[in-house]
Amino acid sequence: MTALRMRARDFLNEDQLIAVRERVTWKGIALIAHAWALIFGSIALVAWWPNPLTFLLAVGIIGSRQLGLAILMHDGAHGCLSADEKVNLALSQWFCAYPIFAETRAYRRYHLKHHAHTQQDNDPDLILSAPFPITSVSYRRKFLRDITGQTGYQQRKAQFLNALGPKEWPLARRAAHFQEKLGPQLVANAVLFAGLAAAGVWWAYPLLWLLPLMTWQMVITRIRNIAEHAVVPDSSDPLRNTRTTRANFFERLFIAPYYVNYHLEHHLLFYVPCYNLPRVHRILSESRYAGRMEVQPNYASVMRLATARPSHEDRPGDFASASRRARAGKEVGDDQQAGGF
Repeated sequence: MTALRMRARDFLNEDQLIAVRERVTWKGIALIAHAWALIFGSIALVAWWPNPLTFLLAVGIIGSRQLGLAILMHDGAHGCLSADEKVNLALSQWFCAYPIFAETRAYRRYHLKHHAHTQQDNDPDLILSAPFPITSVSYRRKFLRDITGQTGYQQRKAQFLNALGPKEWPLARRAAHFQEKLGPQLVANAVLFAGLAAAGVWWAYPLLWLLPLMTWQMVITRIRNIAEHAVVPDSSDPLRNTRTTRANFFERLFIAPYYVNYHLEHHLLFYVPCYNLPRVHRILSESRYAGRMEVQPNYASVMRLATARPSHEDRPGDFASASRRARAGKEVGDDQQAGGF
């Protein structure tokens, strides 16, 4: 199957195209600073007023900002954080990717294949959307695995084993391979831990960095994957094989930060910085293409679509094979840590 194509000038005039594709370094830095401000602000809140409510609130906000860092790394993979290539890569790697154990360049190589073959048989992200719709019982199992850290553990384990390299390699080669694959990520996390320890809150690293990364961030990453391409109306139509989901304040705070919900617009114009996607959405919504766009009013409506399979069709054995794939490192590779987008 071959997907149809749309050109930017089918729905944008020259002035609009110039405006929406402009990459402004200070805006990229501001979004990164916003993510880290919410992360450190949440940690400060728990340190100042420790109780179960502030802890759960912090886990939710920090997990969403960790997804936010993945989103901003993704912008960097498209060269959208800064027009200066070196600045763009430095921002994407050290302030977004490495702290969440990702890597921009490897992700870019994989991710551009997704853009080239969206929802086609050779789309590397098809595994994320093809199983849907599923039953609500099946999704509950997935949610429990995500929120209890099982999914995160399998992903980190696969990443760690991949970084170690084959057992038959000499020790020196395995050490060099590990350094190449995970060295900067470990450095970034060591700096984060040292900074928190110096501030007298060393406990925040395991409880308010690693825990959200392994739990809530996994939950909303799955929801984001579902919202972007699962149960779309037409896999060959660029206006209908990718979805935009409207998001209210709380959805943006806990589920969909930094304009990630404007996914249809991103696929049409993948070189547009995330902060300009709402403008692209407005232009499209006023164009002759508005009626064809796949847009859902909120994430709850998307999840209803994605869990619409009747309960009697539930297949609890599906997870066993998925787990084996993850353990084998086939489902989550170095370059697929932030899968989707």
